[in-house]
Amino acid sequence: MKFSGASLFAAVSGASLFAAVSSSNTFADASLIRKGGQPDGLKALFFDVQGTLVDFYSTITREGEAFSAVRGFQADWTTVTEQWRAEYRSRLDQVIKGERPWTTTDRIYREALDGILANHPWGASLNSADRDELNSLWSKLIPWDDTAPGLARLRSKYITSTLSNGSMASVLRISKLGALPFDAILTAELVRSSKPDPKVYQLALDSVGIEAHQAMMVACHKYDLQAAKRLGFKVAFIARPFEFGPNKKVDTKPEQYFDYYANSVVELAGMLGA
Repeated sequence: MKFSGASLFAAVSGASLFAAVSSSNTFADASLIRKGGQPDGLKALFFDVQGTLVDFYSTITREGEAFSAVRGFQADWTTVTEQWRAEYRSRLDQVIKGERPWTTTDRIYREALDGILANHPWGASLNSADRDELNSLWSKLIPWDDTAPGLARLRSKYITSTLSNGSMASVLRISKLGALPFDAILTAELVRSSKPDPKVYQLALDSVGIEAHQAMMVACHKYDLQAAKRLGFKVAFIARPFEFGPNKKVDTKPEQYFDYYANSVVELAGMLGA
């Protein structure tokens, strides 16, 4: 089944990526649930990566502090990380809206880094190699503690795959470094687009050979789940209240369209009978 969802893409493309939920409740459509909590006909789970499976905030702040210590300067890496991610998101939104040509997220992160370093006195001291080294941190993000064990359980019962806006290179490295047990690595780069473009979700279905009602999108970002849900996917929200650090307030309101709401990948595995 093919989707021509241009109107859907326009409707959700402006939504913020920065959303997380912190709750222990489970929201599920009873018509989709078999005895034991397993959804009828589910064959594959597709996972967002940054934020959902890996802790980018802690990784970038910790590694950034080590980077500046070696080079003998002080920097507020909490602020740098927040600015870097926000600038990345702003530039990615320009691509999504068609305001600039498609480019890889690795390139967007590097452009964003150059942009924010202009506002820091130590930024001018970093040469191109230094900046490349910093940018490579987005390919070395550390998984949340529950990610690998939860994925292992889910893979024993279902097909598991990434479906990320990250580049293929970065998601492959993250998965390898974190020993994340996936059956497949898929990213929006393969269709030269970004979520929430419907063709990214169609990529997932075509790659595995299933229909939307047999698929589940798993993410900590509402815009991602909303787009997948409208295309017929089941959706599961993983609450990551510290995605943007301990002091950043995030959206914690549950939504009725969630089929599942879990506090970890391990908890989701239990809900799905794995």
